[in-house]
This record gives sequence, structure tokens and C-alpha cells, in this order.
Amino acid sequence: MRLTGKVVLVTGAARGLGRASATACAEQGADLVLLDVCADLPGVPYPLGTASQLDHTAALCREAGAAVLTTHADVRDADSVRAALARARDRFGELDVVVNNAGIAAPAGKPVHEIDEDEWSLMIDVDLSGAWRVIREVGAAMCARRSGSIVNIASTAGLVGYRHFAGYVAAKHGIIGLTKAAALDFAGARVRVNAVCPGSVRDDEAAEGRMLAEIARALAVPVGEHEQAFLAGQPMNALVEPADVAAAVVYLASDESRQVTGSVVTVDGGFSAR
Repeated sequence: MRLTGKVVLVTGAARGLGRASATACAEQGADLVLLDVCADLPGVPYPLGTASQLDHTAALCREAGAAVLTTHADVRDADSVRAALARARDRFGELDVVVNNAGIAAPAGKPVHEIDEDEWSLMIDVDLSGAWRVIREVGAAMCARRSGSIVNIASTAGLVGYRHFAGYVAAKHGIIGLTKAAALDFAGARVRVNAVCPGSVRDDEAAEGRMLAEIARALAVPVGEHEQAFLAGQPMNALVEPADVAAAVVYLASDESRQVTGSVVTVDGGFSAR
């Protein structure tokens, strides 16, 4: 029980890596604050997580023995984030761990010169500025307590480029930069900030993930054939499982990583080693 006594906030917790991370933390003894927008966003061409999916994540965490608070918030809106964090403090006190997972994979699928202002702004606002807003809300309290771990979910797109995904690549590279800068800002207060870079993660049915399918759709790869297409680029000849990423999150959330900050942990089966 590596997280016993800790309170963990997971953003984008309704499904996918958010659900996998939340349930893994619950299984290790943490209590959970589960945050998701639980609504579709104009400009995002696929359905986002729902309130019922967030409730299901909460039920799975409670089955593992966790106390759970669910809250709806849009990470693009500072007031929404602030209100959600206030509800979390009212329930549990200060947070010990933040997992910045909320993100979108599209609008994408076009060359950089065809991206319009709204598409660019939406991607950066959710995938990069959203994480910054959450860090801004928890940073002062963590520094005052001289304790805390922030885990930012980036991507191999934060390490290399991908054709027709300029907005996503820019946002995830930004997450890596934000991670390193915040780690230095908070190091003197013993607050750690690290990033996890997943590779091609299988859309696990239990987690209700759909990120890989949406990336494939943006690239005009037929759904049903997309896993095999992504598999061709994997040195270990296997897609990453949500549980693989969640295991890295648990390590960075736990006291086992107490001397780890500013680090980028790749969970990509060797993809970025080439």
C-alpha cells in the first residue's frame, strides 16, 4: 500500500489513462479526487468523458477501499479549476499528489499551415495551459507544507514530432518544459514535478479508452486496422497497456521517488529510443 494516507487528484478521470491511474492509486491506499469536464467541447470532433463514466471510475476506486470525491471542471477555466480544488480541500484537506491527465487528441490531422486560430488555441488551452492552471492552484499549498508530487501526463509527442499533429506536439513539448521549470521552482520546498510520456496505448475496454482510435481517425487509418498499424512502429512488438502507464504514475506519486524531480519517464516500449 504505497500511497496510504495520501490524497490524489486525477484530472481527466472519467476514462482512459485517467481511470487507470485513479484505480491504481486507489489500490495502493490513496483517497481520490476525480475531476473531469464531463461534457463535449466545441471544436473537439469526438465525444469526451461523461458523468456516468466518471461515476464508474469512482465506483471502481471505492471498491478498492478509497474515499472518493468527484467534481466536474473545465481546465480551460481558472474559476472552474479553483472551485473544484476548493471542494477537494473541503472534503480532504490539502492534496498530496496531482496527476495532470486531462487532454484532447484533436482537432488534428492536417499540416501546420492549415490549422486555424481556434483549433490551435483549443489544443494549447486544454493540453498545456490546463495543466498549468492546476499546478498554479496547488503549488503554494504544497510548498507551504514542503511536500507534494505533481505528475504530468505528456506523450512521446512531447519528445518527437508527428506529422499532421503540430498543435498536439507543441502542447506536449510544452508539458515537458513546464515540468522541468516547475520542478526547479518547487525543488527547494521538496515538492516534486515529473512527467510520464506514454507511447501508443491500447484502447482498453475496461478503461473505456479511445485515444488511439481518435489519433488513427485523424490520420485516416481505418478503425479496426489501427492497432496493427501502430504496432508496426513498436520495438517491443506490443502496444502499451493503460496499467503500464498507471504503474509509472504510482511510482512518481509515492515516496519511493522522493529524490526524483524534473524527470521524464517514457512508457513507450522503446519507441523514442530510436
